[in-house]
Amino acid sequence: MDLILGQNATAGGTAAFIMDGSQATFMKDVIEASRQTPVIVDFWATWCGPCKTLTPTLEKVVTAAGGRVRLVKIDTDKNRALIQQLSQLGLPLQSIPTVAAFWQGQIADLFQGALPESEVRRFVEALLKLAGGTMPAADLLAEARAAFDEGDFEGAVELYQALLADEPEKPEAWGGLIRCFLAAGREDEAEALLAEVPPKIADHAEVAGARSALALAVEGRGASGQLRELEARLAADTADHQARYDLATALNALDRRDEAADALLEIMKRQRGWNEDAARLQLLKLFEAWGLEDPTTIAARRRLSALLFS
Repeated sequence: MDLILGQNATAGGTAAFIMDGSQATFMKDVIEASRQTPVIVDFWATWCGPCKTLTPTLEKVVTAAGGRVRLVKIDTDKNRALIQQLSQLGLPLQSIPTVAAFWQGQIADLFQGALPESEVRRFVEALLKLAGGTMPAADLLAEARAAFDEGDFEGAVELYQALLADEPEKPEAWGGLIRCFLAAGREDEAEALLAEVPPKIADHAEVAGARSALALAVEGRGASGQLRELEARLAADTADHQARYDLATALNALDRRDEAADALLEIMKRQRGWNEDAARLQLLKLFEAWGLEDPTTIAARRRLSALLFS
């Protein structure tokens, strides 16, 4: 690509691998830089509605790649000569947004229009594979967990599946994927997925936690509908340990974790060892399902320790 462009100006940017580009910096920031690191160029304009959606998505995915790919943003209105030059070389810039990937000084791939984040991620992953790299597993895992916490279960599923494609025995990905289906109310699929976990990691804490979460969800499905009845039984008889045990299961199904832990601890205070230590064993299952670093787990475990060693 023999572009007649200046090379001396320096582009501004929000990060070392995300920057604004121009005709003056195109050769340096895109063509030359792509000989070392894949470069994605986002051709956009201020009046372009889809660009306002796509650009932040590109920035997010590129940031998650941790410097393994660069993003250069080109305002088409401010760089008309560059756009004309690139168009003459065969780059279709008649409509925007247009996103082009460069590797080794050449165009490696492109797409037009505002794609969803999952497809943008696949585009970046394909570019990284072409360049002999991959998305860092730690970043993908963090992004998947963030998507889950935000309620974007579909996005989290895609991220966990991407992790498993590269690392089939990644327990955090298996556990996270099972929890995604469970949170989306797809218990049958979560159970089927659990059966596919490689035996080597079946007892890993992440998988065991997902297994416990699934078991508790199944238990709580019926109990949560009996909440008032269970509360009434306890009001009539505070020594009804089975009602309090079932109430804990119902409260957990409603994500009222503190109250669920309180109910089980109360059984242990009143009658330690009740029903072959069922309350303590159920509390340990809750800890496993919630995760060992969950604030409710930490607080309830302290209370359990104080109770057992008092």
